[in-house]
Amino acid sequence: MQYITILDFVILPFVLAIVYALAYQKRNKKYPHGHPWRRYFIPGLTVKIMGAIFIGMLYQYYYGGGDTFNYFRFGKVINSSLNESFIKWVNLLFHIPDYYDPAYYQYTSQIPWYHAPANYTVCSISAFISFFSLGTYLPAAVIFAYISFGGIWALFRTFASIYPGLIRPIAFAVLFIPSTFIWGSGIFKDTICMYGLGWLTYASIRFLVQKDFSFGNIFIAVISFILIAKVKIYILLGFIPALTMWILFTYTQKISSLGPRLVLKTLVIGLTVAGFVFLMQSFGEQYLGRYSLDNVEETSEANRRWITYSASRKEGSAYNLGDFDPTITGMLTKFPLAVNATLFRPYIWESGKVIIFLSAIEALLFLFLTLKVLFTVGIKRSWQIINANPTVQFCLIFSIIFAFAVGISSYNFGALSRYKIPCLPFYALALVLIFYKNAKPGQRLLGRII
Repeated sequence: MQYITILDFVILPFVLAIVYALAYQKRNKKYPHGHPWRRYFIPGLTVKIMGAIFIGMLYQYYYGGGDTFNYFRFGKVINSSLNESFIKWVNLLFHIPDYYDPAYYQYTSQIPWYHAPANYTVCSISAFISFFSLGTYLPAAVIFAYISFGGIWALFRTFASIYPGLIRPIAFAVLFIPSTFIWGSGIFKDTICMYGLGWLTYASIRFLVQKDFSFGNIFIAVISFILIAKVKIYILLGFIPALTMWILFTYTQKISSLGPRLVLKTLVIGLTVAGFVFLMQSFGEQYLGRYSLDNVEETSEANRRWITYSASRKEGSAYNLGDFDPTITGMLTKFPLAVNATLFRPYIWESGKVIIFLSAIEALLFLFLTLKVLFTVGIKRSWQIINANPTVQFCLIFSIIFAFAVGISSYNFGALSRYKIPCLPFYALALVLIFYKNAKPGQRLLGRII
């Protein structure tokens, strides 16, 4: 089916002109000449816009369809209700009517995802945005990219404010990782999650570091949390424990005595893990569904069997972590392999498709940077930096928990390249901070990780 038409290319230049006019106006107002962040604003936005257009063209002309067009198509069904009533449009946007409501059934019956809140949330946002793009896909994708850039820019601002001497490597880590600006820019769940994750990190750090308890900051935190919970709640399963430890480790660093500090840290870790397991067991089935503690092993095993079956028929780009018991304990035995698959695979020789080959190059670069940090800084010194810096701990805990979760459950490099993007900026930030924290102030410009 043709989702991208001539009308897309007619309207696209006008949308791009408006988007860039707004972007330049905002940059010039907030980041005047001489501001250290100014040089990264427009390039950061540009790669996201390019990513949104590229992935749309790829799905149209290479794959011939995909989820992004389903979100867009069902969003247009929602917008078709405007021909009847503005109130009906608003109600459908907010998922208010019952599926079988006779007044809405002509619309709900056309949306298979009406019973899937996560997918329907993306459809609703797509409907709202495509209203301004006159029902065209590429202009809607560009608007999606422009809005979502606010979240990734908030993530950049967060760490650039904490480490003003490391703005360049932080910009590369947050704004210019190919997977994040390709898969995190178009009409996808992942775009919304990256937007929410960036703002949630920003708001959380402002709470903790700058003691900003303003209404605006609380509003940002709540909306970001709700967005992530609605679309991919399992992201919070890695983020909340990491943030909890970041908060408590930050304050334990103020304890001068090593013994009490070590005891308190151990207690914090134990309580965090115990609280995490308790919440997963108590509320998991109701709020997490197939990602609950009781079901996650079945979900992983089902995905593994399906992908293995597909690979036997030469479909997709499967990977295998080896056999293991479909239990939490069995999954944990594959922890190193799952994290390795997320961060450092596919290997070059595993890439049977062009798009997988591009992912393999990125994964190889992550492996190279990891080894460079370990050999340059040293394993012992790296551990000392991690142990002494709560921000590095936060980035590593979240990225590694998340890498394990998606690595153990995806079993397909194509899907993995999308699912893993929330952890990539945080892992890259951890590498940057370990590398530059090791350098003496006068040496920071001599050795560069990026």
